[in-house]
Amino acid sequence: MTTNVLKHSVNQYLEEIPQQVQTRLYESPATCLAIYRLLPQVAKFLVMSMVFNDTNVSLRDLDRWIKSNGKLEFQEAIKSMKSLHLIIPNKSGGQLMIGLNPTFRDSFRNALTGGEVSNSFGVVIENDEDTRRGIIDMKLLDEYSANKWETILHFMVGTPMSEIPSNNVLNLLKHSKLMEEVDTTGEFKITNEGFQFLLQEISAQIWTLLLQYLKMSETLQMDTVEVLNFIFMLGALEVGKAYSTESLTPTQKIMLKDMRDYGIVFQKSVTASVFYPTSLAIMLTSDSKNVIRTASGAMDSVLRQNKEDLSSKQGDDSMGILENGNDQEQVGTVSQETQDGALIVETNFKIYSYSNSPLQIAILSLFVHLKSRFINMVTGQLTRESIRRALMNGITAEQIIAYLETHAHPQMRRYAEQKLLKKRELDPNTKDTLQILPPTVVDQIKLWQLELDRVITYEGSLYSDFESSAEFNMLSKYAQDIGVLLWKDEKKRKFFVSKEGNSQVLDYAKRKLKKKQ
Repeated sequence: MTTNVLKHSVNQYLEEIPQQVQTRLYESPATCLAIYRLLPQVAKFLVMSMVFNDTNVSLRDLDRWIKSNGKLEFQEAIKSMKSLHLIIPNKSGGQLMIGLNPTFRDSFRNALTGGEVSNSFGVVIENDEDTRRGIIDMKLLDEYSANKWETILHFMVGTPMSEIPSNNVLNLLKHSKLMEEVDTTGEFKITNEGFQFLLQEISAQIWTLLLQYLKMSETLQMDTVEVLNFIFMLGALEVGKAYSTESLTPTQKIMLKDMRDYGIVFQKSVTASVFYPTSLAIMLTSDSKNVIRTASGAMDSVLRQNKEDLSSKQGDDSMGILENGNDQEQVGTVSQETQDGALIVETNFKIYSYSNSPLQIAILSLFVHLKSRFINMVTGQLTRESIRRALMNGITAEQIIAYLETHAHPQMRRYAEQKLLKKRELDPNTKDTLQILPPTVVDQIKLWQLELDRVITYEGSLYSDFESSAEFNMLSKYAQDIGVLLWKDEKKRKFFVSKEGNSQVLDYAKRKLKKKQ
């Protein structure tokens, strides 16, 4: 799931809730700021153009601001804003005028200017003793969020663990159909949707669970507005700061426990009156690419930091050894700067993954035949069998390719950028795009998927033995018009219709042929 698809999923949920609920949502400045971040770029431009303008703007004037090649995006932006009731259209003097929703405009304006935001952005505890004494810091929060989130992912992959996720998390995984419970043994088994979930970026994974959490909250009679306000508020908080729970509603205090199970917030105890947002909370509304891409990335950064702290405490003798082995130190530095799980894909389908994370290795094994494992790297190969196994589990070729591109080694990305730059220097009009992976690998993965899609079975009825071409053309055209025609051969006067449409075609044939008789 890409960032655009993720935003579409969240926006789609917001568009489907009743207008009265949307209006209540817009009373929170933090929620308005979060919704603004989820809007398409053109919609963001339109909102910022009207937020400090109390008068309505002509739709024709808004259309003039958009270039000719952006008209489609403009129409989609207007459609999305109408569905969210962010804009209110009305006619004046024969022209269609557009104005921002007054509730949204006032709240969003307060969010931008720091006006009346009440407790929308949480209540910060300025002199928190644990933060001041360094007991709770960024390193602790990153380690906590990584442990919590990786516990969920490890459980889905099937890694043997001493600690499993809480019952609330297991219930959510079951209702979201990412895992299913085996009736005979009571064990949880990953589903096809679960395999696809593992290949998503962490921000998409979080929102996948939270969207299902929102649907579950409706069945539990929880206030949708309070649930959404709390989720969007968490995305606007500052990581590492302490926030009071006293301003939260009873519903939001219940949610706090669930968010703690996901690693989004940290609390010293269940009864603590203070909570701390983690790096996972930023991903709820942030577009930043600097946010950790995987929880294992956060874990490895913590481990590297521990190693750096340990090395800084070594004596002069150790420093002398490091100075004498300067070349080795440089090699180690390069490997540390490489992001965890960075992949190198060769044209011979060999893969090298710079990772010692069991989770990353387990995910990679879903579509790669692993061969060797070293202290900081695993090697494997993309084979027809490994790709077919992944395809049979519901993972698509596009998802595999997207995963390989997302986790590509920085050197592969730089090489692809340099190659594209040279092409553009030779031909400024070239339409080639950035190709991070070898084209032979990408094409072959797609071909392996096509092998499974070559034969598709349909249930239906075959019509043949027509007395004339007129009868054949009449019935086949009717079947095509109503959308039930799956195949036809004009020379042999045969056509095939779907099972659902067979009765309609039969009734039509009886009526027409009866008239002729």
